[in-house]
Amino acid sequence: MYSVAFARSASDLDAALWEACFPPPLEGRWWYQTLERSRLEDQFTFLYGVISRKGTAVGIAPAFVMNFPVSLVAPDALKPLVPFLGALAHPKTLFVGSPCADEGTVGLLPDADRAAALLALHDALLTKAAELDAPLIVWKDQRSGTPQPAGTFSVVSFPGTLVELGADRAAYLASLKGSRRHNVVKKIRRSHANASLRAEVLQQPPLDEVFPLFWQTYERSSTRFEKLNREFFARIAEVPCTRFIVLREATGAMVAFMMCFELGTKLINKFVGMDYRRPGDWQLHFRLWEATLDYAYSRGIRQIQSGQTGYAAKIETGHRLVPLVNFCRHRNRLIHALAARAARGIGWATLDDDLARHVRAHPESEAEARAGSQNGREAQ
Repeated sequence: MYSVAFARSASDLDAALWEACFPPPLEGRWWYQTLERSRLEDQFTFLYGVISRKGTAVGIAPAFVMNFPVSLVAPDALKPLVPFLGALAHPKTLFVGSPCADEGTVGLLPDADRAAALLALHDALLTKAAELDAPLIVWKDQRSGTPQPAGTFSVVSFPGTLVELGADRAAYLASLKGSRRHNVVKKIRRSHANASLRAEVLQQPPLDEVFPLFWQTYERSSTRFEKLNREFFARIAEVPCTRFIVLREATGAMVAFMMCFELGTKLINKFVGMDYRRPGDWQLHFRLWEATLDYAYSRGIRQIQSGQTGYAAKIETGHRLVPLVNFCRHRNRLIHALAARAARGIGWATLDDDLARHVRAHPESEAEARAGSQNGREAQ
């Protein structure tokens, strides 16, 4: 009953179908159009699986193709071997999902049979990957418990982060464990004592200030999946739901920003930029977090989703880790078997130093992530 055809642009698909399949707080047509138009062709090629039932479109599966850097997920013990893999170190990969979104979403109309639609999609991906000469297929950043496509192996992914705000700041602070609440309040107070900063919320900020701060942060990051450019920020600033929460010092110079999407009662913290030349006792991250809380409460926002990097500060400010899993299939059976074996050694502690420290303190958290991965296999 279900079939899949592929389109090359988000604009080729009906706007009403996008809206029905990707309602807020999901990032919809506007998000993929922005990525397409931001001159990222050297990194990604975008395509969209249109899922139909008896000739009527009922779903959209955003996808992209890139040469995936295996070193991004390889455990430390195996990273010295990656340079010797040759072309296998950057396999051409067909991903289901978005290169810059926390979770890979296949949007379906409410009356669609999800299991049947995803089965048809997986069959179509196998054909499309062969057509593109992409030996690796990855269902990127799926929620734990998602049914695992046949013939794939699972691997723990970088977790998402989410914080529930409660009715007001007092409720938020009360939700934090005592030590974290103490540290958050202390660091915000220290910032106020050492830096005269003002916050503002902008739709279209000056890119000459925004992009250099983003680039400082990008260059300090140890996890780099996508490399965004100035044009991306210019285009995303034109999207109505985009907000830039900005901190300026007394001279008027921008010292930090958070680029967010305001989608209903959720705020998606997408990218940040900070001037790391400023004194550490300015506590820019925590001062920016305070400004974000003020904005969120003024708008009736109840959740903030904050992405897959910079875990230490996010955990400290009360974000919980959301387990995610990748489902992978390599067309070469030997490579598939070896990769599946290596995947069993990948976990939160091997993906990120901040996560490793968190797992040492809370070993049950990684067990939850692995259990979610196992649940996906059992649901198959």
